[in-house]
Amino acid sequence: MPLYMLQAAFTCESWAALAKNPQRREEIVAAQLQELGGRLIGFYFAFGEYDTITIFEAPDNTVAAAAAVSFGAAGFLNTIKTTVLLTPDEAVEAMRKAGGAPYSGPSASS
Repeated sequence: MPLYMLQAAFTCESWAALAKNPQRREEIVAAQLQELGGRLIGFYFAFGEYDTITIFEAPDNTVAAAAAVSFGAAGFLNTIKTTVLLTPDEAVEAMRKAGGAPYSGPSASS
């Protein structure tokens, strides 16, 4: 199954709620992904632009998008960014295909 990375930033209200009632979120995230047909691989809290990083499998982009929409629709996130991840083998195959189909950029002369 394809892999995805979902990065999310909490709202100030979410942080306030978590400060009052600290909780692990990965079980809730895992259950939502499973409901949609995906599977949680890893869930992390982070410093920086994003507060959580979720690595998950989904059968296709539609399921991955549904996960992002469902998490965002709950209203406790400011930002969500979903990235499709490639395995090293998939990346090498993409490089091979790109090498066989060279792209020419625009020409400076008319």
